[in-house]
Amino acid sequence: MSAGNPARVTLKLATSLDGRIALANGTSQWITGPESRAEVHRMRAAHAAILTGIGTILADDPRLTARPEGVARPIQPDILIMDTAGRTPATAAVHAETSRWVRLFRDRDLGAAMAGYASVMIEAGSAIAAAALQTGLVDRIEWFRAPVVLGGDGLAAIAALGLERLGAAPTFQRVSLVERGLDLHESYERIS
Repeated sequence: MSAGNPARVTLKLATSLDGRIALANGTSQWITGPESRAEVHRMRAAHAAILTGIGTILADDPRLTARPEGVARPIQPDILIMDTAGRTPATAAVHAETSRWVRLFRDRDLGAAMAGYASVMIEAGSAIAAAALQTGLVDRIEWFRAPVVLGGDGLAAIAALGLERLGAAPTFQRVSLVERGLDLHESYERIS
């Protein structure tokens, strides 16, 4: 790791067509199909670290490993967990991979948590997604949309941004659109 902010931050979203990441009761596995999940493994392998939150750890207990097809032993990205109360269990699945660092951050400063990494992929809930967008940390969005509609009682992918005018909204340009099985995979680059 080197000092300073990460060179590249990617926000990964896996949602329904209406931008929901889970049902109202928290059920979220699996919204997207196997082709999208395979691509996410490839993307993880291309990042130095994965940033997530304690909510994701407690709700889904993800491994957050990179297991791209055709790679026998990929280098695993470090795991950065935003956990202000220190609630990450020692038995959490992220600890199973011993060839990487798992770091807990009690501070809410996303930039400080990601500092020193050349590239970070955010795989987290709506609050962290919103905070990363609000602070201008997100360079790229990789959005996987499944052909299902969860409705207004589903959990939103991005929490409230507190915008009062459209001109203040984080703005991105779509740079690619790929079909992955039944899902759509859209890539966006920040333009402002």
